[in-house]
Amino acid sequence: MTGPGYRIDGFAPASERVEDDFFTAALSEDMYDELAAHHTKGNTFLLLYDSAAVWDVPGTAEYVGMRVQRDFFEDSFTFEHTRQPTVPIAQNWLISRGCPPEEIELGAALGPRPADALTSRLEDVLRTNPGGRYTLLDDYTHNPSRTDEGIEVSVLVHDGHPDSAERPYRLFLEETAPSFATYTVREGAFTSSEAADAWLRKRDTPLPLAPAPASAPDRRAAAALSRTTTNAPASNQLPLPGVTPTPGTGFTRSRRLS
Repeated sequence: MTGPGYRIDGFAPASERVEDDFFTAALSEDMYDELAAHHTKGNTFLLLYDSAAVWDVPGTAEYVGMRVQRDFFEDSFTFEHTRQPTVPIAQNWLISRGCPPEEIELGAALGPRPADALTSRLEDVLRTNPGGRYTLLDDYTHNPSRTDEGIEVSVLVHDGHPDSAERPYRLFLEETAPSFATYTVREGAFTSSEAADAWLRKRDTPLPLAPAPASAPDRRAAAALSRTTTNAPASNQLPLPGVTPTPGTGFTRSRRLS
């Protein structure tokens, strides 16, 4: 396993703040798996999986986005990074900073596949965030670090689209099957963040699903549907912030390099 390809040989940090931020982000670089990268003369965009996140604070997001900008006149670089709960949200962060969407897609061999067309469609909505409709409020990654359990990620957003005015708090649940072959994404709709939290804690009713995205499935969704064999089953109850999950055996997160 190698560290990310920053491409900063011969370049110095543009400021002490950049140096500090880069040092902090690079502390765990030997635990990063590079899922996708795009390089231009002046920019590097990286999508990484942090396999050390399972030993961090419970619920820590496991995907990292990085952007490096090189200044060839000053032989310096600037740097920014983010930690996000799912691949599409990390991709959105990179796209919003100028990375072409097609250049930051994952390779077909990287981890589990979308279990159905709806999963792919919801991921496309999160990846593009049309009109900036979603505002991220909270997220939690439940990774029990066990080979016999799946992984669940909850992402709470506020949806500013007029069609969602009655239930603007949307809970996206990404569930990876214990086999790590497939995963599903579903969108729940709630009147308040408190209602979403209450549902997460109790799980005594089915997830109140939001209407399916209006757009027709694209080629990725159709391909995912044709490859589907089974849907990912629901995982165990998600621990919320402040609730420690049961320690596991150190098995790492989905969609990482093998």
